[in-house]
Amino acid sequence: MQPGRTRSRAIVRTVEDICIPRVIAWGLAALAALAIVLAGWTGPARAAPESFADLVEEMLPKVVSISTSQLVGRQSPDGPRISPGAPFEDLFRDFFNHNQQENAPRRRAAAFGSGFIIDPSGYIVTNNHVIEGADEISVILFDDTRYAAKIIGRDEKTDLALLKIEPGRDLPATKWGDSTKSRTGDWVVAIGGPFGLSGTVTAGIISGLKRNINAGPYDYFIQTDASINRGNSGGPMFNMKGEVIGVNTAIFSTTGGSVGIGFAIPSSIAQRVVAQLREFGHTKRGWLGVRIQSVTDEIAESLGLDGARGALIASVTKSGPAEAAKIEAGDIVLKFDGKPVDSMRELPRIVAETGIGRTVDVEVWRKGGLKKLKVVVGELKESAVETAKAEPKSNVPAPVEAEIDVLGLTVTAITEKLRNEFNVPDELRGVLITGVKADGTAAEKGLRPGDVIVEVGQEEVSTPDQVAAKIEESRANGRKSVLLLVNRGGDLRFFAVRI
Repeated sequence: MQPGRTRSRAIVRTVEDICIPRVIAWGLAALAALAIVLAGWTGPARAAPESFADLVEEMLPKVVSISTSQLVGRQSPDGPRISPGAPFEDLFRDFFNHNQQENAPRRRAAAFGSGFIIDPSGYIVTNNHVIEGADEISVILFDDTRYAAKIIGRDEKTDLALLKIEPGRDLPATKWGDSTKSRTGDWVVAIGGPFGLSGTVTAGIISGLKRNINAGPYDYFIQTDASINRGNSGGPMFNMKGEVIGVNTAIFSTTGGSVGIGFAIPSSIAQRVVAQLREFGHTKRGWLGVRIQSVTDEIAESLGLDGARGALIASVTKSGPAEAAKIEAGDIVLKFDGKPVDSMRELPRIVAETGIGRTVDVEVWRKGGLKKLKVVVGELKESAVETAKAEPKSNVPAPVEAEIDVLGLTVTAITEKLRNEFNVPDELRGVLITGVKADGTAAEKGLRPGDVIVEVGQEEVSTPDQVAAKIEESRANGRKSVLLLVNRGGDLRFFAVRI
């Protein structure tokens, strides 16, 4: 028995002698490999740059300061002092103020902003609000040389402007970057002249994307915590490659100074607008020819759509691209040119960026199912005025009234007397709302007497009985709300009202 035990111990010792060193060696090798991987890791957890100095040194000569001036109202000099309560006080005061205003010279007001060079020949991008109303525009380069600038084009809707100077030499120019590849948390650098301090550099991160601040119809701002103040407007926002991914435009502030919430126009929008300003002197935007509204949860449920998304077509312009494509009021646009329409505000921007004359696919939700259409994109005419043709009169239905208790409405067939009383156009067909209960669901949605119900559940109605029947049908089908198309003062709008 003893020799057997001795051999067993020998085997154990042999296994320990061989395996344990190998396990340790393998473990050390794995740790070494992990260290190598971590040393070369360039993922989201990247550390902050040690310095922005190299990037800034290259970018500073490509950023400019912009000085503008314009004549403003007359400024009155000091007049004689008139003691309060003196005889004819008001008469004398009005006399002196009038004469001083007439004779006082107009004064010139100055303002400052920023911009950046996009072409060595002297093309410069800035904000429209920086140069708006200016009589004189000067561009000051990094070396303090000053040039008179002329406006090549400007666009109020995106707040962009393109200037041109004649430097007589090639200038260092920026390069556009792709803002669509930017992510929340990426480092950015802003350069400009806040409060007249040219060449000021601030750094931060992208705090948010696709921001809507109600500045215009195509809001899609990049939000940043890099300090942006008055005078930064029109300056560039750089990524870490030294590419312009935004044009600094606005701040949110209760004090007038930076509170860490600034906004920039993304390069995906700015680059296209600037290219059009350079080529045409103005922008050319795509046009669909529709009026739209938001899709609420109630509207989505009433139409059988899985969630509030897309843009609801409220009305279609006569002879417009949408009418030619057979897009109808009540359709919900879910995709346009292959791009998803997540909310109402997405559609105008996507359409505006689509090439004029292009034929694109449109996916709409219509009467409980998807429908694919093709539309030829038109050109938006900023000053176009559309007039609707009056339809021939038809026989006026007999005056019948109905109480829609589930909505808290009283509806009536339209008579000539009611047309005059509620100013209903002769060509308008539908059912008139004459009463709204204060505690009803219709009142919650803002319906009021004088509104004309044109459709219920995307079906036209012309009598109160039809309205009642359609609402009852929706309730019988398990709908929690019913969709009404209402004409109010000539404007069509959908209301989803709880049953």
